[in-house]
Amino acid sequence: MLKAVKVRLYPTTEQEIALAKSFCCARWYWNYALNACIQHYSQTGKSLKLSVYKAYLPQLKVEYPWLKEDCYSAVLQCVAINLNKAYANFFEGRAKFPRFKSKHHKQSIQYPQNVKVVGDCLEVAKIGVIKAVFHRPIEEKVKTVTISKTPTDKYFASILLEIEGESSQISGDKTLSIDLGLKDFAIVHDGNEVTKYSNPKYLKRHEKNLARKQKKFARKVKGSNSRNKYKKLVAKVHERVSNSRQDFLHKLSRKLVDESQVIIVENLNVKGMVRNRKLSKSISDVGWGMFANFLDYKLKAKDGQLVEIGRFFPSSKTCSCCGHVLDELTLDIREWDCPSCKTHHDRDGNAALNIRNEGIRILSMDGGNPLLADRGCVRPPTRKGKGQRSMKSEAHTVPDRVGVG
Repeated sequence: MLKAVKVRLYPTTEQEIALAKSFCCARWYWNYALNACIQHYSQTGKSLKLSVYKAYLPQLKVEYPWLKEDCYSAVLQCVAINLNKAYANFFEGRAKFPRFKSKHHKQSIQYPQNVKVVGDCLEVAKIGVIKAVFHRPIEEKVKTVTISKTPTDKYFASILLEIEGESSQISGDKTLSIDLGLKDFAIVHDGNEVTKYSNPKYLKRHEKNLARKQKKFARKVKGSNSRNKYKKLVAKVHERVSNSRQDFLHKLSRKLVDESQVIIVENLNVKGMVRNRKLSKSISDVGWGMFANFLDYKLKAKDGQLVEIGRFFPSSKTCSCCGHVLDELTLDIREWDCPSCKTHHDRDGNAALNIRNEGIRILSMDGGNPLLADRGCVRPPTRKGKGQRSMKSEAHTVPDRVGVG
């Protein structure tokens, strides 16, 4: 079993320079290899194999000596492997076409070997011993380590560990259903009672602060130190919103997973829903897809199940008592009476109960082995033909060396 642990790093000034050089070399080789792939496809109509642009490295290190001096060799090998994975994800409809990397955004490098945990530090090849903050002891075998730098100049290391013989912890045994919304983030039904968790709306809390800083940032002269300063201030606001959202989603998902063994959710078409210009910002801020991902991996760790029902299932319009389905139910109607059995329904509580009943029906039909949630289903897969047309673009020129930063 593999498990990742993310820790904060505090490199010295010399180590920051060494990391910046490694980021630069990895970014430059990614851009060089991606440019070679695009050019090869435009000339031949075929994709460039991994072994071909991996074989470029020895000659590139002779032509550009800083590739060998400033960066650990295994990091560049990982860049080639990650580019190959990016192409595979693109052709299989899981991601967009690989893009060129910029020095102005998040930076990362991956070490597949020669990284050790020494006390409260992380020993990295060609970088040295970096001070780190561990929230748990690292005793398992280290597989890979990914070092990243955020736009706010914070350094993190994601350590992938190989855990052997870890027993799954089964606590709760309930079957919960979750109806996700905007007014209330989650409406949870356990078969007896309904529990509502309000939407924190973290982006709305910081909108005025973000708008004020963005306005000041837009007035600064491009390339000036003042503009760079305010760019970091804007990034800090976005980071604060993101951290608050993830904290809320992690705590709520952990609470629900600890109480249950099976959780039933809807497979929402988030990409289609954000096209609504009146609700797009609220839907993007709420983080439904991220929440489903957290539920999925936490349930798998305790041998639980996440069941997804179809996105076209009329959970809100169906009466949970008699099964009558309304012809239409607009978003402004939060309570309604069934015209057949005269039962009064709360819209969200009724939807959560219908989701639970449908999930239990799927469980019984599949013999207790439902299809686990696949987060790739949040966005319908694209056809391969569309992706191939997007590759036929002009060959981009890559500079000899992208600036360190």
